[in-house]
Amino acid sequence: MAETALEPFGVQLRRCRQAAALSLRQLATRVGYDHSYLSQVERGRRPGSAHLAHLCDRELAGAGTLTQAFQRDRQARPLPAVHGGPLEAVRHGVIEAFAQSSVGAEWSTVTAAYASSFSLTPAADLLPELTADLEILHRTAGSDAAELAVPAAEFAVLIALALSSSGRSRAAERWWRTGRATADRSGSGRIASQARSWQVIGTTDADGAELLELGVEALTLAEHPRDQARALAAQARLLAVLGRPEEARQAVRLLPDGIDSSGSVFGWAAYEPPSVESFVHTVLGDTGPAYVALDRALGLCPAERPREGAELRLLLAECLVLDGDVSTGLAMAMATLVELEDQWHSPGLYDAGGRVLAAVQGKELTRPAVRDYRELLRRRPFAGRSVGSGSSAGDGQG
Repeated sequence: MAETALEPFGVQLRRCRQAAALSLRQLATRVGYDHSYLSQVERGRRPGSAHLAHLCDRELAGAGTLTQAFQRDRQARPLPAVHGGPLEAVRHGVIEAFAQSSVGAEWSTVTAAYASSFSLTPAADLLPELTADLEILHRTAGSDAAELAVPAAEFAVLIALALSSSGRSRAAERWWRTGRATADRSGSGRIASQARSWQVIGTTDADGAELLELGVEALTLAEHPRDQARALAAQARLLAVLGRPEEARQAVRLLPDGIDSSGSVFGWAAYEPPSVESFVHTVLGDTGPAYVALDRALGLCPAERPREGAELRLLLAECLVLDGDVSTGLAMAMATLVELEDQWHSPGLYDAGGRVLAAVQGKELTRPAVRDYRELLRRRPFAGRSVGSGSSAGDGQG
């Protein structure tokens, strides 16, 4: 019995699951993690998390044994074994002690790479790597904590965006607060502005007045044209949603052309100005200028950014419905949602899809296609999706 109690977390998890007569898929459904991730944990290829251990103790009547096993494993492995683990931490230690570049510059390079690849990788897949690297940064900060405040804030913003895209709004809200606070302490107006702008853009269920205040702060704090562009984009989108057309149009008119061709989360790429313009004009019902902006945005949006492309096509579908071509608009919206792989679905995408349905009026609502489309919108594959392959960063919605 004592030997069993000292077995690794993964081994004990498999033993408890089998004793409960549950398959990996059944347990994954109960705890909200991907079954393939649980398989890797059981085989010792992934470390798991305290959150996972707690949930499995609850579902498998583990009486705390799984949590104890995880904590024991964690103490034996002080640094995460994900995305480089101890080896990566040692590498950063070598840079700090001997290399010419500062540890802050090294971590800024890491966050810049994440920001550039963010739209190219499904958020749920990126979150474990973000979390693991942020934990390494935190554990190796030491006397360089002040220098690392900017990359730490950038990590927090990226995690908040990933959680928002995965439908974990309450967890995202905590990370937005962390990102803003860390950015403010860093003294960098750039990341302080970006943190607020992205919260305005990435939040769909917050108080409008609060978001407007954050938008004003973002514009005030902006230090670079790309930060000002992001803040204006956030304001324009929010003002359109809140039904303030003249202010929204004015913000759009102030948008600069593309400044940064990298497409980084913290940059301002060529396809973004017409993308924001098309959103604002569509939401306001200005279909004429919306079509012009959509044509430009769809032509400039890179093919490897499928979610952005899908959101633009839903805007086009909404315009078609607003102009009375309900059949074509609904067909386009349905095809967009069906053809886009589930890993790219997000709350923002379904907000756009919902506006297409809301644009259908009168007797057109009796169309069979409307009923089918309404059912499709209820699907929402991101709901209940495991965040990443098991990271505890989001720790659920609570």
